[in-house]
Amino acid sequence: MAAALGPPGLRGAPGGGTSTSHGPSSAAPSLEQIRSLTELADLEATYGRLCEEEKAVEEELERLLEQQGALESKMTALHRMGVGEKHKLGFFLQNRLYQAIQRADDILDLKFCMDGVQTALRNEDYEQAAAHIHRYLSLDKSVIELSRQGREGSIIEANLKLLQEAEQRLKAIVTEKFDVATKQEDLPQVERFFKIFPLLGLHEEGLSNFSTYLCKQVANKAEENLQLVMKTDMSDRRAAVIFADTLTLLFEGIARIVETHQPIVETYYGPGRLYTLIKHLQTECDLQVEKVVDKFVQQRDYHKQFQHVQNSMMRNSAGEKIEPRELDPVLTEVTLMNARSELYLRFIRRRVVSDFEVGDAIASEEVKQEHQKSLDKLLHNCLLSRTMQELIGYYITMEEYFMRETVNKAVAMDTCEKGQLTSSMVDDVFYIVKKCIGRALSSSSIDCLCAMINHSTTELESDFREVLCNKLRMGFPATTFQDFQRGVTSAVSIMHSSLQQGKFDTKGIESTDEAKQSFLVTLNNVEVCSENIKTLKKTLESDCSKLLSQGFGGEQAQPKIDSCLSDMAAVSNEFRDLLQEGLNELTNSAIKPQVKPWINLFLSVSHNIEEEEFNDYEANDPWVQQFILNLEQQMAEFKAGLSPVIYDSLTSLMTTLIAVELEKVVLKSTFSRLGGLHFDKELRSLIAYLTTVTTWTIRDKFARLSQMATVLNLERVTEILDYWGPNSGPLTWRLTPAEVRQVLALRMDFRSEDIKRLRL
Repeated sequence: MAAALGPPGLRGAPGGGTSTSHGPSSAAPSLEQIRSLTELADLEATYGRLCEEEKAVEEELERLLEQQGALESKMTALHRMGVGEKHKLGFFLQNRLYQAIQRADDILDLKFCMDGVQTALRNEDYEQAAAHIHRYLSLDKSVIELSRQGREGSIIEANLKLLQEAEQRLKAIVTEKFDVATKQEDLPQVERFFKIFPLLGLHEEGLSNFSTYLCKQVANKAEENLQLVMKTDMSDRRAAVIFADTLTLLFEGIARIVETHQPIVETYYGPGRLYTLIKHLQTECDLQVEKVVDKFVQQRDYHKQFQHVQNSMMRNSAGEKIEPRELDPVLTEVTLMNARSELYLRFIRRRVVSDFEVGDAIASEEVKQEHQKSLDKLLHNCLLSRTMQELIGYYITMEEYFMRETVNKAVAMDTCEKGQLTSSMVDDVFYIVKKCIGRALSSSSIDCLCAMINHSTTELESDFREVLCNKLRMGFPATTFQDFQRGVTSAVSIMHSSLQQGKFDTKGIESTDEAKQSFLVTLNNVEVCSENIKTLKKTLESDCSKLLSQGFGGEQAQPKIDSCLSDMAAVSNEFRDLLQEGLNELTNSAIKPQVKPWINLFLSVSHNIEEEEFNDYEANDPWVQQFILNLEQQMAEFKAGLSPVIYDSLTSLMTTLIAVELEKVVLKSTFSRLGGLHFDKELRSLIAYLTTVTTWTIRDKFARLSQMATVLNLERVTEILDYWGPNSGPLTWRLTPAEVRQVLALRMDFRSEDIKRLRL
């Protein structure tokens, strides 16, 4: 019993071993054990042990109390280390814990993948098998390597070998199945195995194989469409643009492929991979475009026509020139072909850019720029872009020739219907120019558009403006009194000669009228041209803005267009300057020679008059009313033959001329007090009439004459001081002090001494 209830340190240890005693410091008997003791010897032995243990505990307590100060110092130092060190330690321990858990999970995943792939392959469930392989390939290789070195290294090594064999086997199966599906053109199966490639890490191979399949589909359809083109009847409604339609079908087919398969590529291959697919498709697109364009060049004799145009532009022989209308259909088709190409390339760019944006969301700026450069290189250097640039290069030369020759025809066929202010060539020329620029605009090529705007500007500025300029240089037939006399003498001679021959020839008279009409019509033509160019510029600004808003042209497009339109606006101003030259010529040839003698009649009317003469002038005006009547009769011809804008400008020039010439004759006249008053009335009547025939400001032009009338109406010389200097009020004197004295001297009743004494 004593042996059974002996001290714990002497009891049998689990597993049959014997526990080693630690002397007094061994574990004390429990309260239950002490209560169960009945023998005295056992009680004494137990009591002795407890006393020894108590003594040892007291000694240990004293030792610990001696170390209290050192422990407190260490605790303070540890506290000062701060929370950061504790956190670092915590994170370190946490990471190590996660690594351990990850290692355990990876080992379990490895076993799961090995079992799963074998089962999936047996069941021909290739998607599931690929998923297991993908999971295996995603495992941390360093963890697997560490696991190989553990106790289960041999098992893991065997699993890895089986998985690697399954991976190679599955790759071979998927490739084979994909090839079979493509040969059978089984799209569902093609897409099925296309989705498996990225799970096996075969992204490039999958995209390449799938692209090959899609390119074959594109090629077959393009060949089929091209064969239909060759069989198209030329009387067909779309025959004139059949090659543009064929390219459109090609581009639409590729766009449909991209739209259909872009979600698959993004979902199974990840963002940023669409570029690879499109790069392959663009290669096939280039091949098919080359075939279509070759047929176009052959069927339309494009190069031959271009060569003919070049020869026609270099030679002056009319017999060798190609007829412009023969070029019209082919030029329209080329612009349509280029427009479809630009639309397709813009679609491709938009799709790839959006795909790159998702894929490069966290990429560096260098990677983003590299991707952008790759895309730019693909689109700018592809055969499609280069082929279209070549076609458009030929087109620009041919369109320039078309415009120039057609404009020349319009000028040669120019007619002016009776009652019309302008001749036919103005509308015809601007119709042609707008047609050529509009056709270039429809190509969606900014360079092509700018080239044709520049050619149109040159055509209007040089060739067409020169035509109008030459007509104006012929001048307006003179109509002075002397010329009229010569005209009467000439008419008498013509009549005498005609009567002797038994007939009357009016050719000389008619030619003069025609020359007048031609000059006035040309002025109207010039004015309409200037306005048409402004309108054309505004229209082009709007059309170009719409084109650029759709993404065509790139960053440099707007400055190019602005430069071209600025040159066009300058041409409008040149036409405006030419109009002003023509108006000056008309004023000098037709108005000044007649107005000047009418104004000179002012000198034949005495203004040094008394009251009786003044009253007579009031009843029967000797000059101004007849002068106004003459002006009305003269301007009636111009009002009927000129546009309202030009007529108004001509009236303004005439008004300026009248003011200048009238001032000259006034300074040659002499006045009495009543003569000055009559002149003031004459001037007011003239100003009132001229105000009714023009919208220009009249009073400003007659300001000097009005002030001269004021001076001539003064009762005495010194009265001028009431209107001069500080007393002038709102009036701004246009006459200098010397000119005021000169006008005062015209009054016969003012003494020169009084005039000289004035302090102005």
